[in-house]
Amino acid sequence: ALSPQPESEVFEITDFTTASEWERFISKIEEVLNDWKLIGISSGKPLEKGIFTTGTWEEKSDEISFADFKFSVTHHYLVQEPSDKDGKEELGEDALPLPMQDLLCMNNDFPPRAHCLVRWYGLREFVVIAPAANNDAVVSESKCNLLLSSISIALGNTGCQVPLFVQIHHKWRRMYVGECQGPGVRTDFEMVHLRKVPSQYTHLSGLLDIFRTKIGCPLTPLPPVSMAIRLTFVLQDWQQYFWPQQPPDIDALVGGEVGGLEFGKLPFGACEDPISELHLATTWPHLAEGIIVDNDVYSDLDPLQAPQWSVRVRKADNPQCLLGDFLTEFFKLCRRKESTDEILGRSAFDEEGKEVADITHALSKLTEPAPVPIPKLSVTNMVHSAKKKIRKHRGVDESPLNNDVLNTILLFLFPDAADKLADVFENRASTSAGNNPPPENEDYNLFSQFKSAPSDSLTYKLALCLCMINFYHGGVKGVAHLWQEFVLEMRYRWENNYLIPGLANGSPDLRCCLLHQKLQMLNCCIERKKARDEGKRGSMSDRSPGGASGDGAKGGDHSGDNPDKEKEFGKSWESWSDSEEEFFECLSDTEDLKGNGQENGKKGAKESVNLKPEGRLHPHGKLMLLHPGEPLYVPITQEPAPMTEDLLEEQSEVLAKLGTSAEGAHLRARMQSACLLSDMESFKAANPGCCLEDFVRWYSPRDYIEEEVVDEKGNKVIRGELSARMKIPSNMWVEAWETAKPVPARRQKRLFDDTREAEKVLHYLAVQKPADLARHLLPCIIHAAVLKVKEEEALEDISSVKKIIKQIISHSSKVLRFPSPEDKKLEEIIAQIMSVEAIIARARSLKAKFGVEKCENEEEKEDLQRFVNSLLEQPEVSVVGAGRGPAGSIIHKLFVNAQRVAAVPPLEEELRRSGSQEERRQGVQSEFPPPTGREVILRTSVPRPAPYSKALPQRMYSVLTREDFRLAGAFSA
Repeated sequence: ALSPQPESEVFEITDFTTASEWERFISKIEEVLNDWKLIGISSGKPLEKGIFTTGTWEEKSDEISFADFKFSVTHHYLVQEPSDKDGKEELGEDALPLPMQDLLCMNNDFPPRAHCLVRWYGLREFVVIAPAANNDAVVSESKCNLLLSSISIALGNTGCQVPLFVQIHHKWRRMYVGECQGPGVRTDFEMVHLRKVPSQYTHLSGLLDIFRTKIGCPLTPLPPVSMAIRLTFVLQDWQQYFWPQQPPDIDALVGGEVGGLEFGKLPFGACEDPISELHLATTWPHLAEGIIVDNDVYSDLDPLQAPQWSVRVRKADNPQCLLGDFLTEFFKLCRRKESTDEILGRSAFDEEGKEVADITHALSKLTEPAPVPIPKLSVTNMVHSAKKKIRKHRGVDESPLNNDVLNTILLFLFPDAADKLADVFENRASTSAGNNPPPENEDYNLFSQFKSAPSDSLTYKLALCLCMINFYHGGVKGVAHLWQEFVLEMRYRWENNYLIPGLANGSPDLRCCLLHQKLQMLNCCIERKKARDEGKRGSMSDRSPGGASGDGAKGGDHSGDNPDKEKEFGKSWESWSDSEEEFFECLSDTEDLKGNGQENGKKGAKESVNLKPEGRLHPHGKLMLLHPGEPLYVPITQEPAPMTEDLLEEQSEVLAKLGTSAEGAHLRARMQSACLLSDMESFKAANPGCCLEDFVRWYSPRDYIEEEVVDEKGNKVIRGELSARMKIPSNMWVEAWETAKPVPARRQKRLFDDTREAEKVLHYLAVQKPADLARHLLPCIIHAAVLKVKEEEALEDISSVKKIIKQIISHSSKVLRFPSPEDKKLEEIIAQIMSVEAIIARARSLKAKFGVEKCENEEEKEDLQRFVNSLLEQPEVSVVGAGRGPAGSIIHKLFVNAQRVAAVPPLEEELRRSGSQEERRQGVQSEFPPPTGREVILRTSVPRPAPYSKALPQRMYSVLTREDFRLAGAFSA
């Protein structure tokens, strides 16, 4: 407000209609109460037992200011079903406001999770006005009084029956004063908060004295006070249950399984106890005054005799867990910048590098069909010369992975290498690829949701090995070393025609991660090359590549008649182009091709009948050629080129860039029809004298429409013709057919240049940095972690964990489906997996402590198991049978043992055994440590201020802990 004007100005006219800041503040409070419809009589049913814990609490907030000081106003309330208001009104005007009735309700004392005002006063709804900024505080007494009178006026003006509180002093002290108004009645909420406790308030009799004084009741025999008491004991000493799980030792893994970590599986479990404390609350919910003695010299409050026990556990904050650590460390790899060469020293690949660069050298190597001597198959030979070269450049001992570990890992990844015989080797390679579990197994099919790799594949195993090495063996250096060995192994297999084990046969599976697709691609290349080399060895008749015009017919027949070759559609053509160009580049020389095609067309069918059929697979069975009327033969065709997703993308980009011009469209058609053209050429070679209709009938029967017509002689005949799309002028099929020459598959240009594709894959693998690897393989690691968590949960059967695992799977499948997911989303998934691991570890910790497994009686065992599960999922669990039930007696023992550790002198032991009732009772108490918290609620109904007034609720709550003491009173008049 402005500073007051000097009084000398006589003519000042004061305008009393303008509102002061204070009045504005009050009207703002009233406005908020009106907006929230908190005006008028509050109605509702009496509170049910436990509703404060099971019900839903909600709050809504608003901001108001007093001059420039901002306050937040918050309405906290328990959500209730709407009750019939009409019934309430009949109670008449003198019914007490609901909050005042709640003060006396005993159904919800000591709720485990609630706003402090709910615990202290038992209210189901209230409004709090507090300084908006966290560091602001209303400390001076005059300001506190000003706020109190503001809320008093606002309540009076609006007729609001909801209690209104103001937070005073510093926030951490949780000090509130407040008021609740009803017709002709008012309750004041007051509070005392002390650091040091006056001794007379540490027991019940002292608290009763304060309560009586505070009420100042005019009646001489005081109405009885009802009491609820809770003592809380904390058990911190779990010493006798040391946490058994030690981190596994990988060096010992070479011999198999050790320390709970099986080779090639992720570890699981906490390295420290994930439960830090047990809190036992012993409660006397309803004591009448005078039944119990509790003063400064003697107490009847024996926790073992308390009618109610409830327990909560305090969880260790982020306990160190193995699976979580593995995941986090592996994820950190994604952020590394170094390349494999930088990590291992550039020279490692130098000599190798020269060879790789010289592709012609590689090709000439490939063209010699040199059989591999069998001894080369041992792992150590497989990790061939590279190691010697590496050692030359780094001191022998500098190699990040020692030989034993490396060999164990390589044998784990390539089990086929252990078999010395090449033929066994081949069988293994083919079977290990096909031994997938049944596809209906939902866990097995997770890979397609996560875009990882099947859980029995090489890629998946490699991910696990890299993860393990990263954690236990020199981190990123070990990863780089293993990867280098892996790439050398891949090149070795390509050069020597050994299939890679642990990959499904056939084209790359686009549901898997790119790295898995690349390895499958390499396998396709090895398979084609192997088939070709065997084909060459199989027909060793001396042929020059030039004899490809027609002399090779014999060879063609040979491959057609050989039943073994039926499976490998034309894998064994005898000659192929060593050209490095892709097929469509060759075809783009359209003029030349067109010329040949037209020439071929002019010669017509007569010429081509003289050609010998070549490259037949088997007769079609049903179809005959339309013109010569001979059986139609299915040709040996080239398989279409397998593609990985990056190649498919590349190809679609090239196609898109060709534009819409006529020439672009033509080129695009050429590119897309390379496979079609190859099939047409094979078909022409196998069926001399055929026409386009014959080809369409075999290749795309839907495009050949047959109908019954009546000819001139009146006979019904079947006449066929090409479909409308085939008759469009300059149709791609017609063009391709005219262009196609009768060339069997084995003499065609390869659709799939395996040499080139294999070199591309090997180059791709060689340039991967550890960070790229981690990104490629992270889906596999998440997949493995989910499987591990599922497997561990199955042993515990915790329903809440089942739900979380479902969420993790749906969350991961959304995030991992797209290339390069955001780090933040990946971190969320890892955090979810870690939280599940912690819950399962807690369940195990509690099971061990409560001896669930040791329990003989089946029924008791089930009860204990249920008890342990509820401890994990609920804030507080009541103990059936209190101190005398099965769980109660275990908890009692835990406390007794912990107290023994605290060492009781033998003399006291003697006294305990032979002593009076009292001494024994005191002795029992020493089985428990002194309570960490004492809470007492005192309630009564007293007429105030005069003996003839209406009896109104009075309540006082007190809590005493080691740190402080608090009294919260609600006194009505």
